[in-house]
Amino acid sequence: MGFTEKQEALVNSSWELFKQNPGNSVLFYTIILEKAPAAKGMFSFLKDTAGVQDSPKLQSHAEKVFGMVRDSAVQLRATGGVVLGDATLGAIHIQKGVVDPHFVVVKEALLKTIKEVSGDKWSEELSTAWEVAYDALAAAIKKAMG
Repeated sequence: MGFTEKQEALVNSSWELFKQNPGNSVLFYTIILEKAPAAKGMFSFLKDTAGVQDSPKLQSHAEKVFGMVRDSAVQLRATGGVVLGDATLGAIHIQKGVVDPHFVVVKEALLKTIKEVSGDKWSEELSTAWEVAYDALAAAIKKAMG
């Protein structure tokens, strides 16, 4: 079954909630580093910090990640697939040393952040919509990584 209109709406509405609070970006990276402390050096905006502090670069990167998943949801609904808008994503992920387990950690952090952001609007259906969109994006990035 394809990505439904309702799934796209669920992702869109929770994406809007995510963007309303810059603290959500801090939460996202805090969860990532709890799961994979060594990943800190992969993010230029975290390399020389004691911990995860709110910064424009951190917020911008988090919004980009969540926005790309949201865009993937839109693409899945429209075409049934995901095409990367940025052809350099594969090379960037290779350069940073990203491997399969990193995609799992980011997915977990993304879902935990969306759960927190969504509050009483959280549901298995919402989780599944984000999971499907993220998995499609991750597959496209991995394909670009060759």
